[in-house]
Amino acid sequence: MIKKETRIFLEDQQNDFLYQKSKSNLNITFNRISFIFFVFFIIFIIYSIHLIHLGSRKTNLVSSYKIETSSNDLYRADIVDRNNKYLVKTVSSIDIGISGKNVIDTKKLILNLKYIFPKKDYSIIEKNLKNKKFFYFEKKISNENYEKIMQLGDKAIQPEERLTRIYPEKNLFSHIIGQIDNDNNGISGLEKSLDDQLKSNQKPIKLTVDKDIQFWVRSELLRFNKIFDTKGSSAILMDVTNGEILSLVSLPDFDLNKRKKIFDKNFINRATKGVYEFGSVFKTFTLAAAFDEKIIEPETEFIDLPKFLTCAGFPIREYDDKIPSSLTAEQILIRSGNIGSVRIGQKLGEDKFRLFLSKIGILEKIQFDIEEVGSPIKFNWGKCPLATASFGHGITTTLLQLAKAYSIIANGGYDITPSLIKRDTSKERKRILSENVSKKILPILRKIVVSKEGTASLANVEGYEIGGKTGTANKSLSGEYSNKKINTFVSVFPISKPKFVLALMLDEPKINENYIYEYRDGSNFKLKGSPRNTAGWNSVEVSGHIVEKIGPILATKYSEVN
Repeated sequence: MIKKETRIFLEDQQNDFLYQKSKSNLNITFNRISFIFFVFFIIFIIYSIHLIHLGSRKTNLVSSYKIETSSNDLYRADIVDRNNKYLVKTVSSIDIGISGKNVIDTKKLILNLKYIFPKKDYSIIEKNLKNKKFFYFEKKISNENYEKIMQLGDKAIQPEERLTRIYPEKNLFSHIIGQIDNDNNGISGLEKSLDDQLKSNQKPIKLTVDKDIQFWVRSELLRFNKIFDTKGSSAILMDVTNGEILSLVSLPDFDLNKRKKIFDKNFINRATKGVYEFGSVFKTFTLAAAFDEKIIEPETEFIDLPKFLTCAGFPIREYDDKIPSSLTAEQILIRSGNIGSVRIGQKLGEDKFRLFLSKIGILEKIQFDIEEVGSPIKFNWGKCPLATASFGHGITTTLLQLAKAYSIIANGGYDITPSLIKRDTSKERKRILSENVSKKILPILRKIVVSKEGTASLANVEGYEIGGKTGTANKSLSGEYSNKKINTFVSVFPISKPKFVLALMLDEPKINENYIYEYRDGSNFKLKGSPRNTAGWNSVEVSGHIVEKIGPILATKYSEVN
């Protein structure tokens, strides 16, 4: 019994030992599991923080990798339109550089890079790697490719953060905004003229332009450039009450994000830099000057006008043989008579006409918000130059100055300063012309559009009360006149309470025999192909289509149009 009890006792002891050992092992196992769990938890936390940090790069392109910052970078203020829509923005971007001397395995690196960037030309890259040079492999790298290339873990790969100027509207405002160089300095457009201001301001600079209106003006110009096979074109939409420019387009234009060179003459700003003879749009000034000086009235009759004149051997004829020999002053402008305009100019005289053109800003270089502004060619006045200038021949100016001059005539004779930058325009205006000039000229401009004798019937868009004057001029090339045209139409609307001037020019348009003209006078009359290459058949047509597109926008945003 004792042995049995002893055996049983010993077994109990053994079992207790085994239990204690098992418990000890269990504790050890549990502790190990806890430790492993803790390690994995720490790793998880670190990895989560890493992912969150990488995710923040989507907005500012800053990652957990060490990134060098360019010492040349300076902040430039953003630029917005009149409705606070971004036209230019400064953002952070990453350039990927590769230090050739830090490469350990060239073949492996190239293989990995080719996997991520298969379309790149690696001949130059391999040469740079062989020469142990530092070079930029990819500028403004995308988020996706940035993550891929940094995952390679190669010490030779060196990301560099820099501030980058982006232009989300690409071509839309190219001639207005302008460009910067590699050192972050403005070299054209507002980027140049506002260089100091853009570098010192933190708040966006607001412009007068409207992105939606600019889009439609440019779209229609592009469309009709193809239809009439033009060399280029331009248009300015200006508020006649304060000089604010809602749209300024010059074609051809360029993508601000891609263009490097700025000296290609084909990309000249035709709205501000190009200096042209605009032809018969000047006849409005001749008549307005005579009204301002109270020399004539709209009903003043000119009897027995000759069919042509000769001045210094230069023949002056009517563009249309159907123009009567006896006309009132009003009819001379409506029918765009050359001889009648000469007679009015002669009554006015050189001094008074020159003073009038100077007052409305035609003769001298205009001060503007961008530096790309042309200087009118010096005009040598005299008896014959007075005669030709009265109908727009021989005298030059810019489309911008043309828009300003018509705005002054339309707004009651108040001087304005054309502007691209939003400013306080509440200051008291200065009157430079008699109010009667507007009261007498505006109804005539309307008749040019609505009457059968007028030259701009294609601009009669229902609901907008458009008035305006056409101009067709032979282009001067190398000092001689060619058969190539500068065709212009300057319109004012609504004529009963003028708010806008649209000055539009086509550079070397051609006749399109297949184009279908649809008259807007309610007759539903259609005509295939134009009988002649004049402003009435192309510039007027383009202007009408532009007003049809922008009219609803103007009526919605600017109630004065209603």
